[in-house]
Amino acid sequence: MMNKLLFATALSALTLPALADEGMWMLTDLKRQNEVAMQELGLLIPADSIYNPDGIALKDAVVHFGGGCTGEVISAEGLVLTNHHCGYGAIQQHSSVEHDYLTDGFWAMNRQEELPCRGLTITFIDRILDVSEYVQQQLKKDSDPQGTNYLSPKYLAKVCERFLKDQNITLGKGGKAELKAFYGGNRHYLFLKTEYSDIRMVGAPPSSIGKFGADTDNWMWPRHTGDFSLFRIYADRDGQPAAYSPDNQPLHVKKHLRISLDGYKEGDFAFVMGFPGRNWRYMIADEVEERMQTTNFMRHHVRDARQRVLMEQMLKDDAVRIHYASKYASSANYWKNAIGMNEGLVRLHVLDTKRAQQEALLAHGRQTGDTTYQAAFNRIQAIVKQRRPALYHQQAIQEALVTALDFMRIPNTSALTTALKNKDKTAIQAATDSLIVAADKYFASIPYPEVEKLVGKEMLRTYAQYIPEEQRIGIFQVIDRRFKGDTDAFIDACFKYSIFGSQENFDKFIRKPKLYKLTGDWMVLFKYSITDGLLQTAIAMMDANRDYDNAHKTWVKGMMDMRQADGKPIYPDANSTLRLTYGKVASYEPADGAVYEYQTTLDGVMQKEDPTNWEFVVPDRLKQLWQAKDFGRYALEDGRMPVCFIVDTDNTGGNSGSPVFNARGELIGTAFDRNYEGLTGDIAFRPSSQRAACVDIRYTLFIIEKYAGAKHLIDELSIAD
Repeated sequence: MMNKLLFATALSALTLPALADEGMWMLTDLKRQNEVAMQELGLLIPADSIYNPDGIALKDAVVHFGGGCTGEVISAEGLVLTNHHCGYGAIQQHSSVEHDYLTDGFWAMNRQEELPCRGLTITFIDRILDVSEYVQQQLKKDSDPQGTNYLSPKYLAKVCERFLKDQNITLGKGGKAELKAFYGGNRHYLFLKTEYSDIRMVGAPPSSIGKFGADTDNWMWPRHTGDFSLFRIYADRDGQPAAYSPDNQPLHVKKHLRISLDGYKEGDFAFVMGFPGRNWRYMIADEVEERMQTTNFMRHHVRDARQRVLMEQMLKDDAVRIHYASKYASSANYWKNAIGMNEGLVRLHVLDTKRAQQEALLAHGRQTGDTTYQAAFNRIQAIVKQRRPALYHQQAIQEALVTALDFMRIPNTSALTTALKNKDKTAIQAATDSLIVAADKYFASIPYPEVEKLVGKEMLRTYAQYIPEEQRIGIFQVIDRRFKGDTDAFIDACFKYSIFGSQENFDKFIRKPKLYKLTGDWMVLFKYSITDGLLQTAIAMMDANRDYDNAHKTWVKGMMDMRQADGKPIYPDANSTLRLTYGKVASYEPADGAVYEYQTTLDGVMQKEDPTNWEFVVPDRLKQLWQAKDFGRYALEDGRMPVCFIVDTDNTGGNSGSPVFNARGELIGTAFDRNYEGLTGDIAFRPSSQRAACVDIRYTLFIIEKYAGAKHLIDELSIAD
């Protein structure tokens, strides 16, 4: 009886709440799983208007922006709206001290002024196919000595090719096909895509608007940031994807979004479509604890040390600030995420929740006589215990010596080393020519070696602080022997003597390359040592992780079966594929006696203004518009200017830039962040405290029209009467 009661109680924690707003839903399942629940909550359009495998729907205006964010097409001529922080790298790419678009913003006043963005892509999802049965058939036919074909990207790519051939599917220009595993490998979906590579920057507000609040406000609510930017997709004269050419034309899209200026009120239905990156809802408690003590711990402490060094240098020199701006922002984003997640996991007793959930499944297995759940659970527990030391060390190497050290991206010298050993003149010449090209790119990417030195010294000290002497990577033996343990002296020697320490050093070496100079080069030895450290930790975890995938697959299937047995819909963990999440506009209580309202206005920007703090500087033009109440048709009924709002949808990283729709499927905002109290959502969703922060579309249009004077862009849009 107690087992049954425990099972029923914990099952309610596993299944969806009455509001049914938890979930990153597969679009292919909306009609069958979610349409009725969404309409009961307020949806006024059929699911076929959102996703239609046989026709055009809202899905066709939602794009994968740059591979890591989401965007939405908002005009018939390929205008794409996303976040300012999603476009940050492109804005930085075009910025210089003379044209500082990060500080001043950028607005193309005609098509000729739109700036091509090197390396940026925008991808449409054309079709989504559930090919689980086909994959199962192939798995039975093919040999699988490791027993992991169902997760192997290499194997799934082969199966994808077979499927396309069997179904006579031909990929057109820019066409791509991707077969991915879901639910721990229990299901498989195929995504047919079209990728465009001629993407041009159209508009971006200054960082004082697009990044207002910066690190202080990041992951917090209330927010007052205009986190948006605009880009345009270009294609050849036939409308096909093509590399940049001045002859290319704006893409005439098959679907763009209609915009509503009606706004929203507390409790209004809303839904979001986008490409959430990763979450881990099916972890057992031991895995959550491991995440807290390894990945999150290192992100917190290592990035904190690096960012202090970078910020000090960035504030001294505008050129340094522009160069490191995107890297700093990327680092700081998940630095604060790691801190907030760990705090939330403790505060909300998530480990206790996870233990209750896993006990429910284990009890279910005992009641039904199914021992596979217990066996899978035991195996995962043992694996986590065995791999934790290696994972901790790997994360230290990754954060301190890989992610943090740009100067460790030195070119590969193995080809020249081999050629010099063999004394092969032809090979030496070819390797030398190749290395010169690679070195040119490398030195262009490291324009501030003095900053790199400072970061390198801090990172070696930080790494040594967390890793015991006997476990450190091999280069520390060299540092101890040749530099008497002085890591600062070692970094100085790298830049003074290494062939990659300066352009002059490299030029001198390349005129007459010698084998001994390569094999004894400090930077080359340092990089090899880092690579070896990663290899050794990977080997240690490979041994520990043996059978993890199969155990995890069994565990996830058990979770799925439990939910379905209770008549509840299911959803897979996020994996950067197109999903939908729905809920409502909702305030929340972060703590006893405190309430955070669902909307902010421009009044709050002025209240936060601090001219002495770069994070809270307000542009004069924006203050003038606020003082004059010159908000046009974008103001609230009471005359205030809306800025941001929150919804209780199930978002995560990758949803940045996602369109936020009202009940009629009209665009009302752009998702850009989550709240601090909801950072545990990647592991356990809590609708009472998790919120997605969104830029109100009216604030976006106000900035474009009134602040930037770019009304020609407004004229492109379809705005509901």
